[in-house]
Amino acid sequence: MSEEFDHLHPETVALRAGTLRTEHGEHSDALYLTSSFVVEDAEDAALKFSGQAPGYTYSRFGNPTVTAFEERLAALDGAERAHGTASGMAAILALCMSHLKAGDHILASNGLFGATIQLFNNYMVKFGVEVSYVSPTNPQAWREAVRPNTKLFFTETPSNPLTDIADLTQLAEIAHEHGALLVVDNSFCTPILQRPLEFGADLVVYSATKYLDGQGRVLGGAVTGSRALIEPIYFFLRTAGPSLSPFNAWVLLKGLETLPLRMRAHSESALKLAEWLMEQPAIERVYYPWLPSHPQYELAQRQQSAGGGVVSFEVKGGREAAWKVVNNVRLISRTSNLGDVRSTITHPATTTHGRLTPEARAAAGIKEGLIRVAVGLEHIDDLKADLLRGLE
Repeated sequence: MSEEFDHLHPETVALRAGTLRTEHGEHSDALYLTSSFVVEDAEDAALKFSGQAPGYTYSRFGNPTVTAFEERLAALDGAERAHGTASGMAAILALCMSHLKAGDHILASNGLFGATIQLFNNYMVKFGVEVSYVSPTNPQAWREAVRPNTKLFFTETPSNPLTDIADLTQLAEIAHEHGALLVVDNSFCTPILQRPLEFGADLVVYSATKYLDGQGRVLGGAVTGSRALIEPIYFFLRTAGPSLSPFNAWVLLKGLETLPLRMRAHSESALKLAEWLMEQPAIERVYYPWLPSHPQYELAQRQQSAGGGVVSFEVKGGREAAWKVVNNVRLISRTSNLGDVRSTITHPATTTHGRLTPEARAAAGIKEGLIRVAVGLEHIDDLKADLLRGLE
């Protein structure tokens, strides 16, 4: 990360970091749609392919548009380096394949995105990596669950979909006491609302498909951290190929330009919606970090600058009542994606976490009456009216 951006505000960094202009002096970021790059001569090719000279050779290895996205995200996150990937799940896979080996152990939060749990349980174990899960909100449980072969702590905060908040400072201390890395999925907050590296995290992963893009256009992912920890991930991506495409990187660059404005707008509307939901008689419980009733409200206030755009709530009547709400909305989009300017709604128990066993869902606190709404940028009164169709 260039030190010239250290003293600047996020709004400025989101627009100015990672800018790479050609000889034409274009004001907007250039899009390099090419699979390979021409070298000067055989000697130049040898130096570039061996890494002894700067420059680009093949877009699977690196591309100027992808580099611009990586540098901008690293600057926003306060990281030395970042690498883009084809998706958020590709970022997690690349991280695990780069920093784990057979016989190692992952200690993870039981409040993870369903696909992350599936990756750990169905694939990492095939390569001899052990996995166990604990509550994201109980640091003592993490301490007691550490094994001699634990190499990775993995958590999301806020969690998906219940918005549990993990104490990153405490988890970092425990992980580092035992020689493990702390990895944080920061997709819900983005660097605008939370910078995990400042609380002791070693690596941060993103589904750039979510808020970093912000308009539901492309897939993408990223990992940020120190140069020493990111470099092995780069070599895995270069070899295995789940790289970020130049076009998607260009779209994500455009998304980053408005990220500070969007995250504050999402958070403002989400808080208003959460407060309104608390007053509805058909609802048993509302999950949102910026509500004083949230169990980790004070911790959220210390770690985050706002509550984010995701609100979850339980309706009385279980799955039947929850599906009624989902089926009766006319404005909010019925889709499992989040982080869009358009609000989305989903029933986690049968969508994002539907492949988990009933026991795993119960351990994660995901009940049949739970609904998750990712609040977009529509007018808050229109969102309330839309949800009221099902709640009544």
